Amino acid sequence: MRWVLDTNVIVAAFRSRDGASNQILRHAIDQRFDLLLSTALFLEYEAVLKRDEIRAVPRHSLSDVDRIMASIAALATPVDILFRTRPRLRDAGDEMILEVALNGMASAIVTHNLRDFETHPPPECEVLVPRVALEKLIK
Repeated sequence: MRWVLDTNVIVAAFRSRDGASNQILRHAIDQRFDLLLSTALFLEYEAVLKRDEIRAVPRHSLSDVDRIMASIAALATPVDILFRTRPRLRDAGDEMILEVALNGMASAIVTHNLRDFETHPPPECEVLVPRVALEKLIK
């Protein structure tokens, strides 16, 4: 399995140790699936996790974010963006998720916002909410 995690899944994993998003990230660490990641997506994860309002809830420091990002970088499968998509999603910010999925031949995109991908789902790639993705991992 080759999955791309939307930034909202990373944020949810960061905020709660008990949720499906956190469990999915733990399965990535255990190499139960290949976490696909481009440089641009990595930088987005990092920028969002370093926002004061995101760090306030779990009380993480900037150093904590740096350690988390180093772990993600170490376990992720890098994806070079060889071709870019033309804007086709409702939320233009999700285009980079779609580009990683297409260039990395992802089998799934895991997101809390299914609606953002419903108009143009990538071919041969499921779009899953974290709970459903977790069920697939523990089958």
